[in-house]
Amino acid sequence: MNIRSLTRGDGVVIGAAVLLFIASFLSFYTAAGYSNAPTAWDYLGDALGLYVGGVIGAALIVVNRALPQPRKIAGLELGQVGVAFSVLVVWALFWTLVDVQDGLNAGAGLILGFIAALVLAGGAIATPLLPPLQAALIPAPKPVAPQPYGAQQPPGGYGYPGAGQPQPSYGTPPQQAQAAQPFGQPAPAPAGDFSPFWFAVPVALPLFAEDGSPSPIAELAPGTWYLAVEQRGPALVAQTQDGRRGVLQDTSGIQRG
Repeated sequence: MNIRSLTRGDGVVIGAAVLLFIASFLSFYTAAGYSNAPTAWDYLGDALGLYVGGVIGAALIVVNRALPQPRKIAGLELGQVGVAFSVLVVWALFWTLVDVQDGLNAGAGLILGFIAALVLAGGAIATPLLPPLQAALIPAPKPVAPQPYGAQQPPGGYGYPGAGQPQPSYGTPPQQAQAAQPFGQPAPAPAGDFSPFWFAVPVALPLFAEDGSPSPIAELAPGTWYLAVEQRGPALVAQTQDGRRGVLQDTSGIQRG
């Protein structure tokens, strides 16, 4: 799971789910002359079916977003099931709020729970439609000192510009790797006009096989740096952290390292 693939809309869903769970411990109904107001947990069906049901729906939405590939239940993606849960919870809480028995009043837990469920469902539905909600919840880290592929690199892990051990320049035989320039100096340019570079994507994008098959072989997630090793028209041939190569067809909005 990659939490950097979560969006601002997912942040709204998470916050609303937390608020919904807190509301389950507040007063569900109140009545004049009674100080010991019941909570949703005194009505177990409402607590598990509405409040916990909404939290489960939010969890399915967030987990589906964080997984490399969408998972399905009975032919439906986890996110779709989560959205259905959230809409049903809003519907049920609305009528519970409207149809309060005579002599009783809606408590803070019922009112706050309905508002939280409404925000949860709204965030889940609006995220695919509104670009501001599709922005990464955790922005991609800025490269400290991006180096040309093949230059001496500082210690670090794969997936970040300038990370890893010294690499030979692209297309240079291994025996010439020792000729790499000192840190901060450009490496010899590879043949042709294209120079490999690090990049990050603004949203999750599919990576397709180089043979042109329509099925994605991986998904590039925001917050991770990938290596572009070749350009094919408007598309890029990218390499993932585990060494897989594929074609990134949509290169709009990518951030170069």
